[in-house]
Amino acid sequence: MDHFDYKGGILHAEDLSIEDIARETGTPFYVYSTATLTRHYQVFSRAFAGLDTLICYSVKANSNIAVLKTLADLGSGMDVVSRGELRRARAAGVPGQKIVFSGVGKTREEMAEALDENIYCFNIESEPELEALSGIAAAKEVKAPVALRINPDVDARTHAKISTGRAEDKFGIPWKRARETYAMAAKLPGIRVTGIDMHIGSQLTELEPFSNAISRLGDLVRELRAAGHRINHFDFGGGLGIPYRRGNAPPPHPDEYAEMVKDMAAEFDCRLVFEPGRMIAGNAGILVAKIIYIKQGENKTFAIVDAAMNDLVRPTLYSAHHDILPVRAAAPDVPERDYDIVGPICESGDFLARSRKLPPLAAGDLIAVMSAGAYGAVLSGTYNTRPLIPETLVNGADYAIIRKRQSYEALLGLDALPPWL
Repeated sequence: MDHFDYKGGILHAEDLSIEDIARETGTPFYVYSTATLTRHYQVFSRAFAGLDTLICYSVKANSNIAVLKTLADLGSGMDVVSRGELRRARAAGVPGQKIVFSGVGKTREEMAEALDENIYCFNIESEPELEALSGIAAAKEVKAPVALRINPDVDARTHAKISTGRAEDKFGIPWKRARETYAMAAKLPGIRVTGIDMHIGSQLTELEPFSNAISRLGDLVRELRAAGHRINHFDFGGGLGIPYRRGNAPPPHPDEYAEMVKDMAAEFDCRLVFEPGRMIAGNAGILVAKIIYIKQGENKTFAIVDAAMNDLVRPTLYSAHHDILPVRAAAPDVPERDYDIVGPICESGDFLARSRKLPPLAAGDLIAVMSAGAYGAVLSGTYNTRPLIPETLVNGADYAIIRKRQSYEALLGLDALPPWL
């Protein structure tokens, strides 16, 4: 569920007209809904009510500090994968003890800073990383809390580029090597083992892959405890999918996911840690664009808009589907036409949708690219010297610009001429 609906024939974000925001902000821009962020976080957290849980929103999904602060005020912790994300989480007021640090390539500088912030846990992905962290922690005369991220070799049945739990993926420690790596961790002077971690992929639309991975790691937890290792928490990662196509069967509800986890994890008597990202932010945001031209090609009609692949790369990177709605609703009896929704970038891959049936469109019309709250603005860039676009946050009848449009002066000012030019 989201809070983007037509009122009086105009698409609204909560109580605000998208047309009104566009007049003040200019296009293109992102809009996020506070009510949707709040609802999605609360639906997930209530599914595990009564259990010892730590929900750490995955910052990589949408890292705007206003979004993070909205979730932090609801009680959320944060899952970070870089020094920059750690600083964003702290800037949003999240205490170190509610932050977990994931990722395969943590640098020594990042580890040192995270130790200084007294984070809840490092999710360790390799033996060399474990040794590096031990050395840094020992030099600081502390012990780093760690969980080993175990790769269970489970197919998440999602897009290959966002699958992270197969043997051929770069993530985690192979489960067959888990026992010896835990034994290694127990002997390192700067390490304190506190848990176990998994994350098998993103945009999962069925529960069986989760069940298979949890079952495999559950067997491992029993063996590790029998060998004397303390497993105080079980980190299940994230990955629960969202409905990108309106009208299609939705992915599993958090309540269904929670029932499965409760049944399988009841015997472990430990804290349950989760890292949801897309499930919270995905349908809480849209990208709004204006049509520049309608171009009739030989075989297709193109709606050329002022947003492009540098603003939302998911369609060309993942062949991802996003529903597209006209901001001004058409009459119900108007026949639809086929459009390719494309941007101005000099790449054939610059598209937001292909062969999409929409009411007749004209230059100046506004469109909304739905379900763009996760992996939208965070993956944007400045290709073709296109400045980063604004992000806005709506709260009822109020809204604020939470990232202003980048100026050409700021963008060009990042370059510097060498002294010989």
